[in-house]
Amino acid sequence: MNVFVVGMIGVLTTMLLALTRAFMGPTVFDRVLAANMFGTKTVLLIAVSGFLTGRPEWLDLALLYALMNFIGMIALLRFSKFQNLASDEQAK
Repeated sequence: MNVFVVGMIGVLTTMLLALTRAFMGPTVFDRVLAANMFGTKTVLLIAVSGFLTGRPEWLDLALLYALMNFIGMIALLRFSKFQNLASDEQAK
């Protein structure tokens, strides 16, 4: 069996575990961390899939998804702290 196929199976397994933590997480920060991990594993899955299929342009898609994941996590954490994305004031 190809090493990359085994790697993809491992990544899919960790993605499933991250989804489980995202739905079961007792706190909001557990859920955010699980969503961030799921996004990171998705980037890895896209990159490995691109390598397996011989499509190097998928690495560009993986980088774009990584940037979107980072910006989305910053927005989600900001919203969870301030309950508003537009305000710079501290929540009182």
